[in-house]
Amino acid sequence: MSVSEDEPKDLIKLNHEKLSADEISALVVSPCCGAVSLFIGTTRNNFEGRKVIHLEYEAYEPMAEAEIKKICTDIRLKWPSVKHIAVHHRLGSVPISEASVMVAISSPHRAESLEAVQYGINALKATVPIWKKEVYEEESSWKENKECFWAKTLK
Repeated sequence: MSVSEDEPKDLIKLNHEKLSADEISALVVSPCCGAVSLFIGTTRNNFEGRKVIHLEYEAYEPMAEAEIKKICTDIRLKWPSVKHIAVHHRLGSVPISEASVMVAISSPHRAESLEAVQYGINALKATVPIWKKEVYEEESSWKENKECFWAKTLK
């Protein structure tokens, strides 16, 4: 592989299909990197003592993609050694134990990729217009991200 074939990439995907840890990890692997860090957010079966049946996600996709691109730019400014970044978010219905979001980042050393992945998921939750509905046995409820900046300004 030549150096030009391994130029840094930012890979963003929003879709209604099941997410794959193997797929997203393969997208960020690089021969010049010794670390790939991966965050996977999954649907849990409970919230505040209530049984969750599944989650439903909606997004304003053009704006969500633009915000994720901004996060990728911020990551590259904070951790210049980061090679590849991939962010995948599932939309629609997400069953219990399945992934709703994945962030994968490669870098020459683990510290940078681990820190960048944590920053990436936290920034995504705080700034990207993706909305989550928790569906319970008896009802459903749209959930506010506590980290979300616009939720704080509207109160």
